[in-house]
Amino acid sequence: MLITFILASLCNFLCINADQIAEGKTKIIRRYAADQTKVIIESKDDITSGDGYKKHDIMRGKSALANQTTCNVFRLLKQCNIPVAFDEQIDHNKFLAPQCTMIQLEVVVRRAAHGSCLKRYPHLRKADVFPQLIVEFFLKTSGRQWQGSPIPKDDPFMIINNNKADLYLPDAPLHSQQPFLTLDTFPCDQQPELYDHMALIAKKTFLILEKAWQLQGGQLVDFKVEFGIDAHGNLLLADVIDNDSWRVLKNENYIDKQFYRDGGELDAVTKLYEQVQSLTARFSLPTQQLIIWRGSEKDVVEPLLEQWKSALSWLDVKIVTISMHKEPVKGYQELQKALQEIPNSVIVAFIGRSNGAGPTLAAQCTVPVITVPVNWQQFPEDVWSSLRAPSDVPVLTILEPNNALLAALQILAMNNPALYAQLRMNQEKRLINTSIN
Repeated sequence: MLITFILASLCNFLCINADQIAEGKTKIIRRYAADQTKVIIESKDDITSGDGYKKHDIMRGKSALANQTTCNVFRLLKQCNIPVAFDEQIDHNKFLAPQCTMIQLEVVVRRAAHGSCLKRYPHLRKADVFPQLIVEFFLKTSGRQWQGSPIPKDDPFMIINNNKADLYLPDAPLHSQQPFLTLDTFPCDQQPELYDHMALIAKKTFLILEKAWQLQGGQLVDFKVEFGIDAHGNLLLADVIDNDSWRVLKNENYIDKQFYRDGGELDAVTKLYEQVQSLTARFSLPTQQLIIWRGSEKDVVEPLLEQWKSALSWLDVKIVTISMHKEPVKGYQELQKALQEIPNSVIVAFIGRSNGAGPTLAAQCTVPVITVPVNWQQFPEDVWSSLRAPSDVPVLTILEPNNALLAALQILAMNNPALYAQLRMNQEKRLINTSIN
């Protein structure tokens, strides 16, 4: 706490007369005098709709709510190893970040059809769900011009074809349009691989926040993010992610900026922003445990764990080697001790020969127990030790070890945004959107 206070005091002193680098509709970027590779990002009380053309208000307290929401989100993303331009919250409306050369793109990820997506694809119904996330790129412009050339709309929809970027109206049916402008030079045109990299980071970020919002009773349907390159050449998710950046539904109602766009009163908008700030303060990764129970060291589990090493990095993994036949009291004591230390657990009983350990464990605890009768192909009759369980013994039986471990991870992922994102990314690769392809 003392270090945080000293940092906040120092940063406040340094930024009083800090040079302003840039100012947008909702934030100011200032130099950080103590380190030229850092900047201070300061939120403003402004709230706009339609890029400021349709509506512009001053919402007292918005700067603090927006800054706190961004810091809540960025802290979670850093925990989940997302490369994000965020170092430390300074005070109520400022945070410290690596200075980035911003890429003039807005990257939008969609789980459901809302907003301009419905205008580009008019055959979709509002809230149609996309099993596979949609990633879209928009050229970031202002004043309805790009490099001195006039354009009909700011932030046009962009599709890259054959090393050229075709620009389309973002709010008109895509199937009936021809590109209004084709660019030979466009952001990252010399590094086209960055588009795949941005899409990958954006999707991972969305999935993390999708689960984080589910755990708070909300539904993240889309968001907009921006990227930059830091002083070391690293691609970072930069700028901010606050209540202006996404659409979130709770009880089937928008609790984000969309409520303001739809004409909501400013006092009601403020209450929604306060609610979102409070809910995002709960974003976190849980402490969870996967217990691999085996009867003896002859039940080799290490190769299986190595295959899932990346996903298991989000968990405490405990290997217990105790025969429930030979040492039932010791096994019972070890089980209770392990679950007292980390109650949020799943047990996989990886047992050769007589595989009654799984049912025995399931009868003694309230966490899921999955049993794997390892030698079932050699001794198929052993399967009945796991399948024909008495009442109040809710053991789950899976023959394939990989599927058993995956099932355990999926159970834990229900409360773990990082683990959910990793598992869902693998699924997304094989899903399709029949409504838009």
